[in-house]
Amino acid sequence: MTIYFVAGEVSADNHGAALMRSLRELDPGLKFIGRGGPQMQEIADNQFKNWIGDAAVLGLWEVLRKYGYFREQFRETIKEILESKPDAVVLIDYPGFNLRLARALRKKSRRQKIIYYISPQVWAWNRGRIKRMARCIDLVLCIFPFEADLYNESGLRAVFVGHPMIERLQTWKLDDERDPNLIGLFPGSRLREVRKIFPVIIETARLLLQSNPTLRFQVAAASDELAREMSQMLNPHLHSLPSPKGEETWQASNELPRMSAIGGMTRTSLPLLRGEGRVRGEASQNSQVIQIKIGETAALMQRAFVGIVASGSATLEGAYFRMPFVLIYKVALPTYLAARLVVNVKYLGMPNLLAGKEVVPEFIQHRAKPAAIAKAVQLLMEDSRARERMISEFDAIVGRLQGAAVSSPPGRSADRPSLMGKSGASERAAQVIVEEIGRSILKGFN
Repeated sequence: MTIYFVAGEVSADNHGAALMRSLRELDPGLKFIGRGGPQMQEIADNQFKNWIGDAAVLGLWEVLRKYGYFREQFRETIKEILESKPDAVVLIDYPGFNLRLARALRKKSRRQKIIYYISPQVWAWNRGRIKRMARCIDLVLCIFPFEADLYNESGLRAVFVGHPMIERLQTWKLDDERDPNLIGLFPGSRLREVRKIFPVIIETARLLLQSNPTLRFQVAAASDELAREMSQMLNPHLHSLPSPKGEETWQASNELPRMSAIGGMTRTSLPLLRGEGRVRGEASQNSQVIQIKIGETAALMQRAFVGIVASGSATLEGAYFRMPFVLIYKVALPTYLAARLVVNVKYLGMPNLLAGKEVVPEFIQHRAKPAAIAKAVQLLMEDSRARERMISEFDAIVGRLQGAAVSSPPGRSADRPSLMGKSGASERAAQVIVEEIGRSILKGFN
């Protein structure tokens, strides 16, 4: 059997590689072709193309700038699929390309099996597209439990297989105890959102330090570039932060910004600005109150007593690691107003969407005020019952994401004992794909 994959982003390459490994465990003779990233290419055969470096773009302008490239790749992909005649085409996320590809393939071939893994979040911005998707997609493998019900009700066959993020996070679990004076700061993984969100977080930290000088803060940076940007944003504020209680003032350094490994953790030594004069010693001291950590998101979520988290996948990670947190999000005003016109959900944070209620306090756009955020953080620091309630809700949410109750497509048994026995989303998705291809082959013989 042959499966053609299309994945256009780094995260999709991660999930695609895990799915490929699970498929090979079920059937070592499977042949993989298509396009994705380096991890998928390593597992697949020689015909697999690594295009992630060019395909992973962010923002409308970058897409328009590379329009000629994407048009060429689109035509090549359709040609490759029609010539190779795979038993199934598996599209992974990447909706701007993959939804158009599914429509084009269905026009070319009514019999081609098309499966979508990690579906676009049309339930948030355009539910009317689900019926149109049903005309060209045979089956959707959903990572959120409510998606399967929504799609099935709209006539699009869907199975909830669990969230693949859970498999990845399981390998990062630590036995560290939480530091009651440590607050984790997670301002996002994209430069544009960090520039909007981090200044609000810095001011929130200043207010929290005024009420409790023993607090310390660690910032999660996804890359060296983001760490440098956040360091530059933080520098002007160092002299205004209250000095950490119980620590001696030490000599300020005139060195340039540097990255150093200390105690097995990557740490940014924050530089001081020229002309600060008498506040230099205090600012140098305060550079230890807020530290920037590169590539330590999971570890920090397991050390911090409370977190301030930008909306995104990090909110689910925080829930998985049982870190009580508040959610913040802020974008440019035109972007926010445009999103309000098309997004049709009550909550922004995925834990709240999955719970159907506000488990995590949300501070969005004009509500992202430092004083209000600081007050919510203080509650989670001081009120043990509030912490316990939030953690209990997190446990229930993560249980659902792990696929404790698996949805079934119409006409299938709700029990699905063989599917329920699989521990990870990739394994469950692989089994559903193999079963779906097998039914198609049998139908072709009849």
